[in-house]
Amino acid sequence: MAAPTSLRDPLRHRDFRILWTGLTISLVGDGIMLVALAWQVLALSGTPTTLAIVGLAMSLPYALLALPGGVASDRLDRRRVMIGADVVRAGALVILGALSLTGRVHVWHFVVLAAAYGAGSAFFSPAFDATIPDLVPDETLPQANALDQFIRPFALRLAGPMLGGILVAAVGAGWAFSIDAATFVVSIACVARMRPVRRADAGWETASVLADIRECYSFVRAHAWLWVTLLSSSIACLLFLGPSEVLLPFLVRHDLHAGAGTLGAVLAFGGLGAVGAAVIVGRHGLPRRFVTFMYAAWTGSTVAVAAYGVAHLTWQLMVACCVFNLLESAGLIVWATTKQRLVPRSLLGRVSSLDWFVATGLTPLSFALVGPGAAVLGARTMLVVTGLLASAVTGAALFVPGVRAPERAGTGPAPPREELFTLTG
Repeated sequence: MAAPTSLRDPLRHRDFRILWTGLTISLVGDGIMLVALAWQVLALSGTPTTLAIVGLAMSLPYALLALPGGVASDRLDRRRVMIGADVVRAGALVILGALSLTGRVHVWHFVVLAAAYGAGSAFFSPAFDATIPDLVPDETLPQANALDQFIRPFALRLAGPMLGGILVAAVGAGWAFSIDAATFVVSIACVARMRPVRRADAGWETASVLADIRECYSFVRAHAWLWVTLLSSSIACLLFLGPSEVLLPFLVRHDLHAGAGTLGAVLAFGGLGAVGAAVIVGRHGLPRRFVTFMYAAWTGSTVAVAAYGVAHLTWQLMVACCVFNLLESAGLIVWATTKQRLVPRSLLGRVSSLDWFVATGLTPLSFALVGPGAAVLGARTMLVVTGLLASAVTGAALFVPGVRAPERAGTGPAPPREELFTLTG
């Protein structure tokens, strides 16, 4: 491990601090929305298949638009890309909140508006990922990514779901959606306050979008640590993501016969696990064998998904959710830092979008298979089988030749920052 550092180090940089202020607030809103969405869709339909359809509607535009979102983040002002994405997501939530509050909401409304939300996220995520190295020094990237995995689960899986359970029980889902929309307005205001970043000319005026995408694919194909991780993550997400997102709320509501507050509490324990991972990695930095550590953490996290299927008490679900998020977040911190250090800045937006695309490209199919799979196997058996299969895929990928090359050679120097961008304004 490296010498102890602090999660506060990245916050000394003005624009990073502003960006994270807005994002933290909007993530709390999204945590509220997750509980409200699951609860109202299940209330309208009573079946996990319907909730899976809504998840499919949100993830499909995300998968289809991730690569164009990455190209946009490398060609355009990334601040404007993030602001435009937040405007789209806020608008979808305003409409959903109004429909819910007036009692006119139907399942098809959730499908359409979830698709709009997913489209906005497809542009926001790669722009955000590619912006971080512009805002902090290279040596602070592990702490910046650890802070990401501290704030994101704290807001999205801990504070947000707890507030969401309380709000849905007290005032209904409509107000929860409206509050999430308001948090995006705060995020827009914060991003607008950031200074623009001027990057060096990379030939974008003459290169086509397809040429930009081919350049990204060529870089990824030449590095086993990239393409193997992306491919194995895609298969693992196909196996476990849909079942875990849909069947966990289903078990809480229909098997444990518990309320929205219990679901919020289970998700909140997941947030605690992720926060713990961020504190540990942010304090000590990356392990020397960081690729091995990343794969081991992700392999263990999907075993925790299988534990959902054998949990029959609320506290057992809480423990499984905590372990899953702790291990997943630890691996994500290592992955984000490795990617930011070894991928050239001019390619980072596209590589990040390819990361999101490959990791989530099969997610719509994962959601689509939940209903039929649960009907044939049962919800609990499906969680056990998919969790163990995902674990096997992830663990095996570590032994593909070339995957551990970065840890054998060290992370290496990052691309020269001064040649790629200068701050203006």
